[in-house]
Amino acid sequence: MVVTRQATSSRDANEPTIRLDIGIFAYNESQSIGLLIESLGQQTIFGSMVEDIRVRILANGCTDDTVAVATKAIAALPAAIKDCFTVHDFELGGKSRTANRFIHELSDQGADILGFMDADIALPQNDTLERMLGALDEGPELMVFNSRPVKDVSFSKRSVGPIGKIIASGGGGLTDYRKSICGQLYFIKRTMADKISFPIGLPVEDGFMRAMVVTDLFSQEEDLSRLDGDFEIFHVYESITTIRALIKHQTRLIVGSSINAIIFEELNRVADSGQSISVFLKDISENEEWLQSFLSEQLPRWPYGYVPFRIGAKRIRMFRASEQRSMRTFFVLLAGIGLDLISTINANFVMWRGRGAGHW
Repeated sequence: MVVTRQATSSRDANEPTIRLDIGIFAYNESQSIGLLIESLGQQTIFGSMVEDIRVRILANGCTDDTVAVATKAIAALPAAIKDCFTVHDFELGGKSRTANRFIHELSDQGADILGFMDADIALPQNDTLERMLGALDEGPELMVFNSRPVKDVSFSKRSVGPIGKIIASGGGGLTDYRKSICGQLYFIKRTMADKISFPIGLPVEDGFMRAMVVTDLFSQEEDLSRLDGDFEIFHVYESITTIRALIKHQTRLIVGSSINAIIFEELNRVADSGQSISVFLKDISENEEWLQSFLSEQLPRWPYGYVPFRIGAKRIRMFRASEQRSMRTFFVLLAGIGLDLISTINANFVMWRGRGAGHW
């Protein structure tokens, strides 16, 4: 099912035109998608600085009522706003597959900026999207602007029990969201996004996208000035509250980082050969079996197996480079090393079973 609607404009014809197309990635999000759409209807970006704004609900492989709930929530929006929304219902799931469709098939080719948003986040401030768009538009060298991720435990003091509190207090302390890409909510300039296609089944799209952006598809050394964020611009997401869920999450990150590392080696080889990486990515993104076949050819490797040592030791390197070192972050580091050890063993097992690509 695809419901298509025409966007409207309430801006002065003499104001600068910015066209924005937002994709909301939803997999079995019937419990959250309605609330997100309702909050989007309160965003100041509508009728403000955007000539043409489109919001696409990308329901991919859903087996619940995500599409029905989203359609009902859109119908309840003011007329001028709901006309900006489109609902897409795709039989096949997978964020990488859906991201390719959003960038290259569904989004308005005249859009200046594309927005990537998860369906299970909350936007407490009604000017979040407008401020993100303004910041990205005003930075000529900037390619991506991130929203700062805030855990619901910290924002709303949700009761999660002692284990949940320990987990919530320990995460994210060494990560600079301004120089990463938070897949939950970020904006990217169309000129950059158009170059990128994702291998189908990629477990961690954020890290892949980041590498493409900061190196301009491996055509230059890393340039972190192409990414940014603002502490005052944020979204809220649901915190992990159980050890089992935490290990699963960390395993996915390690698997994804390991797979990305192998792919990046191949992309460097392609770049050295003089081929266009953009064309190469487009070609492999159209082959559903490419990633699994490529991993089978490349892994395992001696002496580490499936997960390179540098990925398992990433937390230690981040701690040594961080300016936020303290007794708290040191104890978080010790706990994190134990988590990484368990998750690395688990990641090797998952990849040994051939379930790294597409499993998540």
